[in-house]
Amino acid sequence: MATTSSTSYFERIQDFVAENKKAVVIGTAAAALAVGGVIYYASTSRGPGGDLEKGKMRDKKKSSKKRKTVNDPDGPLLEEIKPKVTEEEDALSAEEIAGMSVEERTKLAGTLKTRGNTLYQNRKFQQAVDMYTRAIQVATKSEPVYYSNRAACYMNMTPPKYELAVQDCDEALRADPSYVKALNRRANALEALSRNQEALRDFTAATILDKFQNESAAQAVERVLKKIATEKAAIILSTREPRLPSFTFVSAYFAAFRVRPLPALPENPSTGDNTLILALQALEAADYAHTVSLVNEAMEQGISWEIGKAEALNLRGTFKFLMGDVSGAKEDLYESVKILPSLTQSWVKIASVHMEQGEGTKAFECFEEAIKHNPQDPDIYYHRGQVLFITNEFKEAADNYTKSSELDDTFVFSHIQLAVALYKMDELARSMATFRRTMTNFPQRSEPQNYYGELLLDQRRFADAVDKFDRAVELERAKPPPMNVLPLVNKGLAIYQWKQDIAAAEQCCDEALRIDSECEPAVATLAQLSLQQGKIDRAVEMFKRQAELARSEPELINALTYQYASTAQLEFTRNYPEMAEQLAQIARSMT
Repeated sequence: MATTSSTSYFERIQDFVAENKKAVVIGTAAAALAVGGVIYYASTSRGPGGDLEKGKMRDKKKSSKKRKTVNDPDGPLLEEIKPKVTEEEDALSAEEIAGMSVEERTKLAGTLKTRGNTLYQNRKFQQAVDMYTRAIQVATKSEPVYYSNRAACYMNMTPPKYELAVQDCDEALRADPSYVKALNRRANALEALSRNQEALRDFTAATILDKFQNESAAQAVERVLKKIATEKAAIILSTREPRLPSFTFVSAYFAAFRVRPLPALPENPSTGDNTLILALQALEAADYAHTVSLVNEAMEQGISWEIGKAEALNLRGTFKFLMGDVSGAKEDLYESVKILPSLTQSWVKIASVHMEQGEGTKAFECFEEAIKHNPQDPDIYYHRGQVLFITNEFKEAADNYTKSSELDDTFVFSHIQLAVALYKMDELARSMATFRRTMTNFPQRSEPQNYYGELLLDQRRFADAVDKFDRAVELERAKPPPMNVLPLVNKGLAIYQWKQDIAAAEQCCDEALRIDSECEPAVATLAQLSLQQGKIDRAVEMFKRQAELARSEPELINALTYQYASTAQLEFTRNYPEMAEQLAQIARSMT
């Protein structure tokens, strides 16, 4: 497994949002996200109100029998249900209706609606539709409740008539855009029609307008977001060309492996053999794009000796994994150890592939196989520690990090991860002592400074954390380019948590992106900072960028979930500008 720099960073983002509740985000969308989010619940809009709510209260007093609600599978409660109904008259002609007074028409429309309600309760949906239709014809003005109730009938028919339900809810919402029942009914109908983005729009509006009191609507936001993000991710992944992740990500991955000497060429090397050596040299120089092209070229040219073939398959499989071709990576890596079983790095990488696929047992089997072939390889224990760490087995992880360091104490990440594991075990004194010792033993490495800063940030020792991030940045700038920009992004995050200085935080992230334009953590942080300021349109653009940079399906689904949640929020602010201003005031008051 690679170093946890990326994982650790995104934990920092999650804590950032959790501790600084400024973003105006949708419903319960954040519950589905690996990169957390904070939900702001506005409570300034009216509910359905009017006689419809009073009608429900009257019914509660008259009967203890549980009424149907919007949560029930067979439909929502209809408004103003009254048991007493007069005998049904024949339908009136247009001329007869025109001859009635306003008072007569209003009274008759109400009577017809009451009959419709009773018929609905008796599950006579078509007859109820007829009553509501007559009520609509008789009424002197557009009454949203008549259309909404008729929509409920259409949704409960066998088969349901969702298109008609949508049309009736459209009419109801034209008359009253804040009619929450109609929003929920239309959203359910749209979801049934697989018009999920429109459904998300309505569920989002209903959730906010209903003061976030309707758990069903809040859950619907999460459910529909998951559908949208999963479907969109599948389409993107099926059509997207393989591409390398950011330099920051790839560098972090390879930094998690100890440097090995180049394989010795055979006495009479082939062209492919020499090209493989060029590929490995490009890897040492961190020229990753060139590495990919060279190793592919070497494989095409043909490699003459077994060790070279195994190394080439290991290298090609690694880049396939980094570029999202998990099945291709597994195939190459397994072929590598079939040729050279003692190539423990391939076993470790196969374990990474299995972990990404959720196959933990197979991952540990790979570690055991690696140990069988080379029990003195410190990388095996470091990476097994990483797997144990991400599965929250911190004591076992610490033991593996210690074993790795005992075999080779020159690898900085074994010491760093041991300190982090001790911290997770609540052994604060040992953790901090391990970090201080690591910084002393590796004075020119930025990583101990950066990780130590993260632990200080977790303890809310902001000034000390920023000092460590600054030192990490200083050490990175002293190295040949390109630099690792994660300390810059962490510094921005710390400054915001410390001083709520959004401008300074954004400046750090912008600088990081100037150095590495594809740095996912910088993009993710800027997206969250945009939410903090109520700049939903900018946040949407940043989440789109995050989706473009996502390497794996889970990362892509996370980014798309936020993108569409933010898009729905943006649409709400446009459709309900008076509510949008109130939401913005809430956000501004908390910055």
